[in-house]
Amino acid sequence: MKKFIIVFCLFPLSIFSQNMNNEKLKEIYTEVSDSIKGNLGSWQFYVKKVPIICITDENHNRMRIISPIADSENLSDELIKASLVANFHTALDVKYAVSDGVLWSVFIHPLKELSDHQVKDAVSQVYYANVNFGTTFTSTSLTFPGRINDDDTNEENEEIEKPKLRKL
Repeated sequence: MKKFIIVFCLFPLSIFSQNMNNEKLKEIYTEVSDSIKGNLGSWQFYVKKVPIICITDENHNRMRIISPIADSENLSDELIKASLVANFHTALDVKYAVSDGVLWSVFIHPLKELSDHQVKDAVSQVYYANVNFGTTFTSTSLTFPGRINDDDTNEENEEIEKPKLRKL
């Protein structure tokens, strides 16, 4: 009886496990993008003229989807603070992050556990976090309630000027 319970308990895990890999990612990115270039494990593609990059490491089961937003040197303290708050409330599965002098929208996840739907959703969230930076800072229509502080003088939907992106 104990063997049956153990096998039965492990069976549902095998049903939900994924097997995402670079070949499947290439198919998905080709389907959802306007144009794509690169090699297995490293692509640059565009969604509605917004550049998106995916880098994977199958050996270490990691991947990231990123999109450059702005030169981080041009960010005001107000934008940096709003980005950090958005990481908690409105950016959901993506985050705003700075690397190599660029502010990025970023999705980082183990590779093989992803489903096709999750990859498409991740691309969508990276795209929307990019285009909504400086306004709603949202990656989806779902948000968690919260404010920067009680002294906020900006209206909720007031647009903050988005810094220019430097050439990569």
